Amino acid sequence: MPDPPQEREIVRSLARRVAEIAALPAQQERIELWTRLNRLERVRPPIHIQALDANIWEDLIPPSTLVATDPFLRGQELMLRKRIYAWEEFQDDRVTDDIVVCPLVVEGMDLGIHEEVDQSDMRWGAHAYRSVIAEERDIEKIQVEQEVRVNVEETLLRQARLSELYEGILRVETRGPDFFWFAPMDQFATWRGIQQMFVDLLDRPRWVCEALERITAAHTNRIEQLERLNVLSPGHRNTMLGSGGYGWTDRLPGPDFDGRHVRLKDLWARAATQIFTEGISPAMHEEFAIRYEKRLLECFGLSCYGCCEPLHRKMGVVRNIRNLRRVSMSPWVDIAAASEAVGKDYIYTHKPNPTIVSMEEWHPDLARRQLRDALEKTRDNVVEINLQDLHTVRGESRRLTEWSRIARRLAEEYA
Repeated sequence: MPDPPQEREIVRSLARRVAEIAALPAQQERIELWTRLNRLERVRPPIHIQALDANIWEDLIPPSTLVATDPFLRGQELMLRKRIYAWEEFQDDRVTDDIVVCPLVVEGMDLGIHEEVDQSDMRWGAHAYRSVIAEERDIEKIQVEQEVRVNVEETLLRQARLSELYEGILRVETRGPDFFWFAPMDQFATWRGIQQMFVDLLDRPRWVCEALERITAAHTNRIEQLERLNVLSPGHRNTMLGSGGYGWTDRLPGPDFDGRHVRLKDLWARAATQIFTEGISPAMHEEFAIRYEKRLLECFGLSCYGCCEPLHRKMGVVRNIRNLRRVSMSPWVDIAAASEAVGKDYIYTHKPNPTIVSMEEWHPDLARRQLRDALEKTRDNVVEINLQDLHTVRGESRRLTEWSRIARRLAEEYA
């Protein structure tokens, strides 16, 4: 069924604006900034607003402002409006390129168990995980061996539709996986239930390790299949690295890259165990997290570690990851201790507390003080600033605009 002509033209007009933005010299300047940061050069701290949650975009681009009604065109309209909004309203350092990605349709990546969640009736309310691993033998449900397949027909259909829509304006690139994020313990906790998982660490640690071993082996099986299938895509370009910045680097792919077959060692990867609070000792973090994550991460060229877990007293075990390049420090770390622990050996990802833009009232002076304090304490590190986990700005879109301008001015002071 053909796309509605008027709605199609709206999307193409937005695409033309994105193409204009992508052609600006500032994009190359930003690429160079990320490339230098990823070399571990002390540069002006790059700023990134990681707005992934749909809720935050309902504040910034209300659904009522979208024009397209066709589901496919409406999705493309929203994607393009987000890119334009970020350029015009955020003073961050994302690179706006002239590419629309058509993801390769890959099947068989699941591990055979699916979480079951009890959701709150409240918007943004907490949720609880039901135990789908109720007995010890249930870990056998984790499918270590499973065939990974590419759905060529579905991929070509999606590619054709995107190519026809954006013809002559934006480039459509079909890409396979170009970045991986692993969290074996977090995955286990969602299947077992969080409270029960902590009890298990004390009562049946060997069994927990058996489960983690199966999860790690399952991930390894799948990523190795992807490499053999030759469906990986380069990850050293405009790849967002999860709880941090972007993948622009001249350190990847490796020097023996043949230009055709992208390997795991040509990509970035990340791992995290967000469920491990500061109350989990470094030794337990090593035993139940790093021990497994390290095996996965070291398949890749460069790696990142951390997300919401406080790591300021755990860098001794995090440093065991051989190819580590950046460490994501949560809003709850002791910044001075974290700065000393990271040093200049890795990129320090500073993550401001996102409640700064979601409180009942907006306090720009408080945002400025918090950012200045963090930049002062990390002035000897290789630093990036990543504002993430955003759910609302209380209907005041100017909050993120103002926050980004404050962050940019302060970052320039500490260049």
